[in-house]
Amino acid sequence: MLDPRLTKLADVLVNYSVKAQPGENILIEAYGIDNALVKELVKKIHAAGAHPYVNVRDHAIIRQLVMEGTEAQMQTWADVDAFQMKKMQGYIGVRGGANIYELSDIPADRMKLYNSIYYQQVHFDVRIKDTRWVVLRYPTSSMAQLASMSTDAFEEFYFNVCTMDYGKMSKAMDALKELMDRTDKVRLVGPGTDLTFSIKGIGGVKCDGELNIPDGEVYSAPVRDSVNGVISFNTPTPHDGFIFENIVLEFEKGKIIKATANDTDRINEIFDMDEGARYVGEFAIGVNPFIQHPMKDTLFDEKIDGSFHFTPGNCYDDAYNGNKSSLHWDIVNIQRPEYGGGEIWFDDVLIRKDGIFVLPELLQLNPENLK
Repeated sequence: MLDPRLTKLADVLVNYSVKAQPGENILIEAYGIDNALVKELVKKIHAAGAHPYVNVRDHAIIRQLVMEGTEAQMQTWADVDAFQMKKMQGYIGVRGGANIYELSDIPADRMKLYNSIYYQQVHFDVRIKDTRWVVLRYPTSSMAQLASMSTDAFEEFYFNVCTMDYGKMSKAMDALKELMDRTDKVRLVGPGTDLTFSIKGIGGVKCDGELNIPDGEVYSAPVRDSVNGVISFNTPTPHDGFIFENIVLEFEKGKIIKATANDTDRINEIFDMDEGARYVGEFAIGVNPFIQHPMKDTLFDEKIDGSFHFTPGNCYDDAYNGNKSSLHWDIVNIQRPEYGGGEIWFDDVLIRKDGIFVLPELLQLNPENLK
C-alpha cells in the first residue's frame, strides 16, 4: 500500500516548490531511492499538465566515473547533461543512498575536476540560474543512523519537516528579509566567535520551501572583502563524504587566512581549490522549528532552529557579492543555550539571542509560532 505521506510530499514538491505548469518540462533526478516517490512525482507532474523526465543516479557509479574519468570525458558528460537541463523549466533532485561516505575516498584533485566542470556547468550555470528547482534528501536507514534515531522515528521526523506549512513560514520570514534589505553591519558573537561583516546593498532572500525541502532560512551574502574576525563552528559538517568537526576560520579583509579542523590539511586543500574558495558567498539564518539537532546532512542542518551558517565559496545570483568558486560549503553554527549560546547583531541592534529572536517584528519566526 502506498504511504500517503509520499503523496503529500510529491504534491508539495510539484505544486508548491517547482510550481509545474501545463506544457513545461520537469526533470526528476533520483539518487539511490526506491521507485515509490519517483512514481508519485511523475503522476503529480502529469496531473499538472507538465512533462516529467527522469534520470536515475547512483553515487557508487558516480564515484567510479570521477575516480578514473579524464578531463575530456568530464566535459562531454557536462555538455550532454547541460543540454538536457537547458530544456527544463523545473528540476526536482531527490537524493538518498545507503552510504553517506560513498565519495569520501575520491582524491581532492579528482573532486575539483568534477566540481569545476560537471557541477559548475550543469548545476551552477544552468539549473540554479534557469530553472525552478528543489532539492531534498530521501529517508534511509543510514540517515536515521546519522540522526541517532530509529528508522520509524526518523521517518516521522522527516515527513513532519518536509510537509510543514511552508506558506505560513514564508509570511513570517517577510520581516527578517526586509530587515536584511536595509542592514549594513552584521556581528556574530558566541564561544570562540567574534565576526563582523557588511551585507549592505545585498539584502535578504527567503528560502521557504521553493528551493530546498526541508527549508527554513533567510540568506544574504557578505560584501566580499568585509569579513573580519574569527568563527568557531559547533556542528559536524560533511563535505564530499568526510565529516569535519571543530572547524575554526580566521578572516582578514574577507579572506580565510587560517583554517583548522579535525583534519586541518584536508580542509585547507578544499579552500585552496580556487581563489574564491577562501572568500564567503552566503550568510544565512536558520529557523525550521522541527529541526533541532545536527544529523550530518547539510540540507537539514543548515535549517536548524536557532542556527546560522556561513558559506565559503560561490555566491548566489540573487544575493550577489561577486565571489565565484567551484565550492559552496554551508557550515553551521547553532546558538541555542545547549550549544553554548550566541548573539546576532544588525547595525548594533541585538536581533537574536541564544537562538531566540528578540525584536517584536521577528517574534513570529520563533519555534512556538511556526509549528
